[in-house]
Amino acid sequence: MIIHITCPKGISEVLAREVAALGLPVQSVLPAGVVTEGDLTDCIRCNLWLRTAHRVLLRLHSFTAETPQEMYEGVTTIPWEEWIPRDGYLSVISSIDTPSIDNTQFANVRCKDAIVDRMRAVHGVRPDSGSRTDRSVVFLYWHGSNVSIAIDTSGTSLSDRGYRLQGGKAPLRESLAAAIILSTTWEHGQAVVNPMGGSGTLAIEAALMERNIAPGMQRPNFGFMHLVPYDAAALKRLRDEARAAQRAAVGAIVCTDHDRRIVDAARENARRAGVVDIIRFGVCDFRNTPVPPPPGIVVFNPEYGLRLGDITALRETYRAIGDFMKQSCRGYTG
Repeated sequence: MIIHITCPKGISEVLAREVAALGLPVQSVLPAGVVTEGDLTDCIRCNLWLRTAHRVLLRLHSFTAETPQEMYEGVTTIPWEEWIPRDGYLSVISSIDTPSIDNTQFANVRCKDAIVDRMRAVHGVRPDSGSRTDRSVVFLYWHGSNVSIAIDTSGTSLSDRGYRLQGGKAPLRESLAAAIILSTTWEHGQAVVNPMGGSGTLAIEAALMERNIAPGMQRPNFGFMHLVPYDAAALKRLRDEARAAQRAAVGAIVCTDHDRRIVDAARENARRAGVVDIIRFGVCDFRNTPVPPPPGIVVFNPEYGLRLGDITALRETYRAIGDFMKQSCRGYTG
């Protein structure tokens, strides 16, 4: 079956490398995603391991439709009774760009109607429905006359790891932080230095990679758990394999910020992620960040533009960052 994995725009090449590393074929690389193929077990593996993905969509059917009624009829041909529990709960999310519809919510409702009408005809009862995405989630793609229907096996976005309950003014999304680390020359055992660390997302994602911890290991709920074919034993086996693949941390990971409250929040986030013991947190001006011996990388996520203030402050900050790199980070990349 076709699996469409979504990600933020600009990092699909990184995602493609992750997909290939799982042994899945990369059929195409899109501006905001990757297309591969596999079964529901492969979807479970992707949900557990992919660091830069947002959603893992298992495609059920593709067809053409010019009107809402044609879309409804196409959706009813799918054997939903084989996927959605009759006493379950489903929601429909979508990407709509067709002249036939000027109200996305209407398209979602008609898609939902098609699903529950089919299930009522088969079972005599229908599942409940609403906007929650923590149960069975159906993804409707309707662009032009092309319609694609998929099961969202992730449910809520995979970028929501669950460890970051405390953040700064503009926290970096976990999937983007992972993509930044994976786009560098960093390798297991090398140092990672993260001045201006904020809520610790870059350092935590680096620590998860250093220990080879699957990013979905601690997540308690996925969309695939609420499907008829879901095999709990398969998830347990894959989690056991992921746990066995974890390794000891070798490289130093340093995360600093000038605000003690933010550093305390970052430390708590790292504790929830299970990596607080391998990150060296510190409160200091970024220029005083302790730098372990190379090799390694330096990663910054400084404030910029309107968040920083006037252009003079922006120039001075970036000049200071350059001086720090030249004076304190020889042998590093960043």
